[in-house]
Amino acid sequence: MLNHSTRRWLAGLGVAGAFVAASAGPASAEEPSKEIFLYANNVLLAPGGEAKAVTLQAFTEALPRDFTISVDSTAVTDFATVSLTDDVTGCATRGPIITCSLKGAETIDYVLDLTVEAKDSAAVGKKGDVTLILAAEGMSPVTTTSTVEIGEGVDLKADEVLQVSGAPGASMKAPLRVANVGNKTTDGAVLLLSSTPGLTTSRHSNCSYLFAFGTNFAQCAIDRKIEPGEALQLDSSSTVKIASDAWAPGEQYGTGWWFADGDWAEFLAEFPVPADEWEKGTGAALTLVPAPGAQARRLQQTDEDSSNNATEIRATVTGSQGADAAATGAEVSGAAGKTVNAKVGFVNNGPAMINSYAPNELVTAAEITIPAGATVVAAPAQCTPSSNGEEVGGYGQPGARSYFCEWYDLLRKGDAAVFEFELRIDKVAGAPGTVRLWHYNLDGQGSTVADLDPKNDRAAFVIKGASGGNGGGQGGDDGGLPVTGQSTGLIAGIGALLLAAGVGGYLVAKRRRTRFVA
Repeated sequence: MLNHSTRRWLAGLGVAGAFVAASAGPASAEEPSKEIFLYANNVLLAPGGEAKAVTLQAFTEALPRDFTISVDSTAVTDFATVSLTDDVTGCATRGPIITCSLKGAETIDYVLDLTVEAKDSAAVGKKGDVTLILAAEGMSPVTTTSTVEIGEGVDLKADEVLQVSGAPGASMKAPLRVANVGNKTTDGAVLLLSSTPGLTTSRHSNCSYLFAFGTNFAQCAIDRKIEPGEALQLDSSSTVKIASDAWAPGEQYGTGWWFADGDWAEFLAEFPVPADEWEKGTGAALTLVPAPGAQARRLQQTDEDSSNNATEIRATVTGSQGADAAATGAEVSGAAGKTVNAKVGFVNNGPAMINSYAPNELVTAAEITIPAGATVVAAPAQCTPSSNGEEVGGYGQPGARSYFCEWYDLLRKGDAAVFEFELRIDKVAGAPGTVRLWHYNLDGQGSTVADLDPKNDRAAFVIKGASGGNGGGQGGDDGGLPVTGQSTGLIAGIGALLLAAGVGGYLVAKRRRTRFVA
């Protein structure tokens, strides 16, 4: 199922927004925030089944210098055991109470990982809360709970890999299989499909769909009992489709996870997107039908744990299709002493998508040189100061002469990456700046991906004297014109700086680069 790091990411992304919305203002490390939001996930266990993780996270701008965490599992000791996942300095266990003395400067990402396991004698339906308390001098204790519940154990198993192949725009059958290798009948199952942007799944009335975190998701509720020893597969209407603008040749990836009903409710409670943002599908319902006998026998050869519930989907994209990323400069005007806004970046002229952060596809960033005679008073959150091919400052830091700007959103044909700088014009005369594109391949092998037209990978960034009385402007706003190659035009707005990779599919972390290496 889900490892600790994936659960931690889901939990953090799901509740961080609540803290950010309530947060009053910045706090320094010397002045820890007294507003702390604690979160711990719930777990559903089976008697004698596998252990699960409870992750405690503390969302705050700065943790106290010294604090204690107490974990009280008294309410679950009759049917479950709770222990520290790792040896943590400063922690001690006395009966059902774990107490940890921690330091804020040494606590990052998460506070504590617990391992929770049902006892073999646990009765189905038992439920209780583990109470977690954070306390520090000068503040009121903060409390949260993790509910531990005992469910009926079942054991589903899926094929390890489904391999398909096709050209951009092609649809292929996707008979994902699942078997019940336990000794209890399942009351149904939920299939979670996740995939890279270039791979989508067929639409069905018992499925809901979402695009988030650079990933396609589909959740499908299958209302069919699966008997012990039975092996089933999705019916012939189940397909995956390679996007018409997928990079070719290339690879697209996905994952199909099978959940028992209770496990799905547990997972969805941690998923960081509200239920009403999923789009309900239409058409015929997706069903399970008997799998061929040979596959059924193979699927029953397994051990009983949830690590075998997922099928990796590998789609080989055939043909030849690339993309042209064109630099987009700007021509702004204003008198000395005035402050103006300038929007620069690049546009995807297609035909393939870029910046999906999949291997062997084009990932483009921009190096922005500021025109002489201008000072950056506000820089985009996606940009860091740079010098001689090195990143030398923090994101959004003003005052630099050159910036390296990364774009984390998918760009289809006609989409643009826009970086907006606020400039103070110190003098009108001076050398123009430039927008220069850098292209990357995130295959981990150091290979390159070719841009279709490298001649438009540079554009001018120019400041001209004011021709009227308004003292400022930028292309499209106050009469200036974008300076570019074969641009299809800028699209206003700045994409979200999303650093978390999507769950499922091909999990590709969006990588930081410290040198500009094409």
